[in-house]
Amino acid sequence: MEHNCPNKSKYLSGKRILPQPITEDYSVTDLIEKTFNAYNAGRIKDACKLITREYSKEDVTVGMSLAGALTPAGMASSIIPLIEHGFVDWIVATGANMYHDMHYTFNLPLYEGSPNVDDCALREAGITRIYDVLFDYENVLMETDRRLRKILTRKEFQKEMGTQEFYHHLGKIMNETEEENKLGKVCVLASAYRAGIPVFTSSPGDSTIGMNVAGLEILSDKFKLRINPSIDVNESTAIILNSKVYEKGKTAVILLGGGSPKNFMLQTEPQIQEILRIKEVGQDYFIQITDARVDTGGLSGATPKEAVTWGKMDPKEVEKSV
Repeated sequence: MEHNCPNKSKYLSGKRILPQPITEDYSVTDLIEKTFNAYNAGRIKDACKLITREYSKEDVTVGMSLAGALTPAGMASSIIPLIEHGFVDWIVATGANMYHDMHYTFNLPLYEGSPNVDDCALREAGITRIYDVLFDYENVLMETDRRLRKILTRKEFQKEMGTQEFYHHLGKIMNETEEENKLGKVCVLASAYRAGIPVFTSSPGDSTIGMNVAGLEILSDKFKLRINPSIDVNESTAIILNSKVYEKGKTAVILLGGGSPKNFMLQTEPQIQEILRIKEVGQDYFIQITDARVDTGGLSGATPKEAVTWGKMDPKEVEKSV
């Protein structure tokens, strides 16, 4: 016997899930629209629709954060096209991602491997592991350090600067090196330099780039590079302030992973509202891809709804988040 409830239609108004065989003529759009029906696949479909509907608009400034070991796994192949097609306006990345990005520019090989190996044996053999990515300690890691230190002694680096200026100089060199090695477009930093996109690292000391900067500082009195994080805070905040307050546009974020890059990208709004005391309401659109759980209380898993309470997300736009 059917029971009529006035609220049923409200909850059962979504698209009906009806399995259809995937055929050889399916496009990417068909695959997402017809088979990404629920769970994380459903959220990917939501993100695709939000990107198509809102992120691609001319008046939307899009920031992308990169946390976790993305570049060692070759994720530049996904990030570089977004940069080249004008989809990304600014980036916050861990220093580690920018460091490992350089291996490809220098033509230093990384290999597919297995996480189920004897790490003591790897250490003895001079092999470094990032989960299932393997590379030579001396010929990749140490060689990257040697080349980086040589670059850092150049004249343009001998001053106080933020990471945005630092990466501008380094990106120029990576672009030149990429062209010399004729490997194609393999470097995120080189691509960002060509596109004029600012790149920041929120915790510059927390990476091998930062380690090399610190090492040169104590080894040579002639080395004058000093990274000033306050410059980055102000310059990143200016991107959001200009977009929303002066250009009357909107802002959006794509957060790949969590951690420091996620917070640094989102703290631009509290910096405007809480510190500079300028009236603002938060980011307009919000997509995050993370494996962090919400219930641990860490920022990596924090939801857009929680971000509303910090002024990081516009409460009127919170439904436009995934």
